[in-house]
Parts: sequence; C-alpha cells; structure tokens
Amino acid sequence: MPERRVVIASNVGLHARPAKLFAKLAADQPAKVTIAKEGQEPVDARSLLMILTLDAKGGDEVVLSAEGEGAEASLDALATELQTDRDV
Repeated sequence: MPERRVVIASNVGLHARPAKLFAKLAADQPAKVTIAKEGQEPVDARSLLMILTLDAKGGDEVVLSAEGEGAEASLDALATELQTDRDV
C-alpha cells in the first residue's frame, strides 16, 4: 500500500474548514485513503469527523496511505493539499 509522509502547512492545522476541504478532496479520489498521526490509528480521510479526532496542527507530520486504482495519484493530490497553506 503506497503512503506519503506530509507536514501540514496550514497554521490552523486540520480543523474546521481545512479539514472539510481535505475530506471533500479525499472523497473525490478513486482510491480509498487513510490519514494518521504518529502513534495513532489511521482514519478514513473522507470523514470530516474522523479527521478532526486526529487533532492535527500546523507543522505536524501525518501519514497518508491509499489502496486501489489511482492510489499514487490520490496521494499526490491529498499531499499537495496538506502542503498548501490556504490561510483559511
């Protein structure tokens, strides 16, 4: 299963609006993607509620994992989103 380690660029982390945008992008991907912080169980990247339980802050490293058709492209798209500080 391919994976990417990504540092969250947004100063506010994955809270509220950034998490919603990330979850929507994950839902639009052909592959099933999970996201996890070190020492925590992976959660479904399509679930806003599960993303919020990670308490991922700006500067935290997360691990994205994907399985299925388009896994690499899905990881690329989601990694790019996390590495972009949209200042929202």
